[in-house]
Amino acid sequence: MASTAKAVEPVISAAWGKPQSWTLDSYRSRGGYDGLKRALSMEPAAIIDEVKKSNLRGRGGAGFPTGMKWSFVPKDSPKPKYLAVNGDESEPGTFKDRYILENDPHMMLEGIAIASYALGVHTCYVYLRGEFKFQAERTQAAIDEAYKAGIFGKTMMGKDFALDCYVVRGAGAYICGEETALLESLEGKKGWPRLKPPFPAVVGLFGSPTVVNNVETLASVPPILAKGAEWYAKLGTEKSGGTHLVCLSGSVNRPGVYEVGMHTTILELIHDDQYGQGMPKGRKVKAVIPGGSSAPVLGADELDVALEFEALKMKQTMAGSGGVIVMDDATCMVRSLWRVARFYAEESCGQCTPCREGTPWQTRLLRKIEEGRAEMSDIDMLSNVASSIAPYPPIGLGNTICALGDAAALPTHSFLMRFRDEFEAHVREHRCPYGDHPWGSFGDWS
Repeated sequence: MASTAKAVEPVISAAWGKPQSWTLDSYRSRGGYDGLKRALSMEPAAIIDEVKKSNLRGRGGAGFPTGMKWSFVPKDSPKPKYLAVNGDESEPGTFKDRYILENDPHMMLEGIAIASYALGVHTCYVYLRGEFKFQAERTQAAIDEAYKAGIFGKTMMGKDFALDCYVVRGAGAYICGEETALLESLEGKKGWPRLKPPFPAVVGLFGSPTVVNNVETLASVPPILAKGAEWYAKLGTEKSGGTHLVCLSGSVNRPGVYEVGMHTTILELIHDDQYGQGMPKGRKVKAVIPGGSSAPVLGADELDVALEFEALKMKQTMAGSGGVIVMDDATCMVRSLWRVARFYAEESCGQCTPCREGTPWQTRLLRKIEEGRAEMSDIDMLSNVASSIAPYPPIGLGNTICALGDAAALPTHSFLMRFRDEFEAHVREHRCPYGDHPWGSFGDWS
């Protein structure tokens, strides 16, 4: 359909596609590091207040207010403070942070510098997904430029404030996207999530106060300081400031990464000419996962909803990491859930019994249903297993140390809630009504 979605002023992606956009010279030609200049003229507490007033919320999944998170760091701690950047982008359906690192890494680095000055941090670690070799090289090159220009190092743009920044690549574990598992990995340990409290803001990296922020979150900070919190807040909704990046994939004509307003609906994202440009010929929308594979699925009649934290919460789902996955009317929902469940079973760290035992149990039940070997009682058993890992609704009542248990259980709950008739059809017909799956066997355990 023609463009009907409200035009959005690009904040994060404004320079993408421009020549040498990842270099310091290009970034400075666009006003880069102006936000840091302003920040260095302010008191640290005033910077935190500015971020609070902007209504910037974390872009890594939970959507927690960024300024509030910063304010939890104790000001009088005798221990050093750390900033850890979460670039372990491993959520299925999510691929936005790598575009920031490839196209405009200095935007994130300026955010790091502002956050570090505001928090009294002198050491930052940029933790990237292990597979991000190219992105790590480009980020390191930008860091080298920042040191050479006197932005990082013993002084910060002439200010007597030292900041060192290091790139660390993980080993490819999804669990290390959870902030405390990330900290364990940074310390050279197995990436097992920690019990909370204490929270990282008080006891984090090396037992010291630590803020963990997502790549996109920090890249959003420089425009706030450069143009003001009020400007940024007005770009969004009442409780969610600014714009955000969404990753559109699945059954659409033009998948990709798009910067959208918080008011943009899922329907507009799929069908508008400036975004997804509709469905393939002859296909209709059947379901959409709105925030990465861990977000509860929505049916086709629930898509006139804004891609915004509070609006999606009202639908008992979440904006999550911005991964919008579209499924058409030829999609088998049992097969899709089986694929999602297998991912979480494989990525579970095994620390918590409900997740360690429950996630492979889900995959075995789903395989049984998909292959036509199940009974109706197996569908109820699947629901019971998911509830033992994490009840639903509401979101966030899981029985595990970290949210991977929730991530594994929420898709099961929501698929069964909205598409139970398909599960029952598999049992009645003793087969998958949609034909053989194209991937072959997953092995006996799955």
